[in-house]
Formats: sequence, structure tokens, C-alpha cells
Amino acid sequence: MRGGQGLARVAVVVRAGAAPLWWLGVFAAGIGVLVPGLTGRRIGVLAGAALFLVAMAVVACARRGRYRALARPAVRAGKHDVLQGRAVSVRNWRRGHRWWLLLAFLAALGGSFALPAAGGLLLAGCGAGLWWKASWIGRLEEADQSLLWVRVDWLRAGAGSPAGKGVKAYRTTGIAAGDATPGGARRRASALA
Repeated sequence: MRGGQGLARVAVVVRAGAAPLWWLGVFAAGIGVLVPGLTGRRIGVLAGAALFLVAMAVVACARRGRYRALARPAVRAGKHDVLQGRAVSVRNWRRGHRWWLLLAFLAALGGSFALPAAGGLLLAGCGAGLWWKASWIGRLEEADQSLLWVRVDWLRAGAGSPAGKGVKAYRTTGIAAGDATPGGARRRASALA
């Protein structure tokens, strides 16, 4: 292959939004509990708990067929392909979505005047669902003994989604490539040595 491509780990990109959504959601829910709201705290927290579970399940299960369809015909990454580090992939995703994260946080806070804590718990559920989806991708990678990578330029075209319309196929490497474990977690320093 002439002129390699920049590749980002699929699981890392999926997992990149988990922590900000989780912590913004927990923070918004904590502030929301302080507001009595129109429905009262008890109803708001119960509705929020239900929204948390639904959001977690929906986000974790959404587009699994698309991920499988892209992983099946994946070809081996070429020797000229450049593997993007975990920290760079996470930073790029978060930088590209910072305004959406801020708007979601403000909406969750504003929703606390109607249903206290519900909006925050909904955001936290989305974050938990992304962690769940990333670990599911990690299990796929472990089963195939290969890591899944996506072209960075396709991520830009699809607004950061590794299963977006702009993504045509994945690339694979051996299980030890890169600085992230299957599932996108940071690889320990002892494992890198």
C-alpha cells in the first residue's frame, strides 16, 4: 500500500465520550437533586433511574449490527499505516464534541426544574452505555485476536462515529498493537514494556 492512512482504534473512539457524559451527568444529577422541581425530588429521581437504565441499554445496543458488518471484511493494516495513540483519539473526539457535551449538560441542568436529577441521570446512562459498548467491542476483538481500527479521515466525515455512514471498512492489527487494550482502556506500562 502506498502512502499509509492514519488509523484510530474503534473501541477507543466509542469509549471517548463515556467519561465526560458520565461525570457531567453525575454532576448535573447532583445539582438537580438540590432543586425541588415541578414534580418533586422523589419522582424526579425515580424517573431519572428509569431513564438511566433505558439510555444505557439503548446506547450499548445501538448499531451493533453495523459494527459487526464493518468488522467482518476488515483487512490487515498496511506497514505504512500510522496507528493513532489512545490519548490523541480521545482528545480529538472530545474536542470535536465539546459544544454538544456542554449543551447536553445545560439541558440536563435546565430539566431539573421540571424533573429533578432526571436529565443528569439520562446523561450518565449514555456514558455507561458507551462503556458497555466499548467492552462489547473488546470482546469481539479478543474473540478474533485482532484489534479494530478506523481511518481518521472517515471519522471526521462522520462526526466522530466509528460506525457512521462515511466509514466503509475497518482495518485490523495484532492484539498487542497500540497503547490500548481490547475495549479501549489504557494499556498498563508493564504491558507496554
